[in-house]
Amino acid sequence: MRATPITSFSLFILTVTLVSGCSSTTEDLTGALAERMQLESGRLTATGYADISAQSGNPSQQRILAIRASKIDAYRSLSEQIYGLYIDASTTVGDLVVQNDVIQSRVEGVIYGAEIESIKPISDNAYEVTLSLPQAVANDIKRLYLQSIE
Repeated sequence: MRATPITSFSLFILTVTLVSGCSSTTEDLTGALAERMQLESGRLTATGYADISAQSGNPSQQRILAIRASKIDAYRSLSEQIYGLYIDASTTVGDLVVQNDVIQSRVEGVIYGAEIESIKPISDNAYEVTLSLPQAVANDIKRLYLQSIE
């Protein structure tokens, strides 16, 4: 049984709540992440999307490039789940009115061992790729990451 986006989001909020309530030790964070993995049936899943017409080349090349782009988007989503998302935001207020609001996000990490669950067109002009990561591999990646930031 796969988790729906609402279920995944709820589990994410639960994890953030658990982590924020714990002391900021590596063991507590690892425990919270492991608990989340168990609640999600031992696999992280991520889906990526890409528009076919946004790709360059002839129609055949566009489809191949859209599949590749949606795969990369799915890898980005897996990276966000494992490493988190860095958000940088700034807001300029003048005369009590928001004049400029800039929000930038960035994710950085290494993913290995992901398996392609599906590649399918979701319309005449878009592709969807779903990847999953076995629990053991996700735990290894998280452990290596947490050791690197100590």
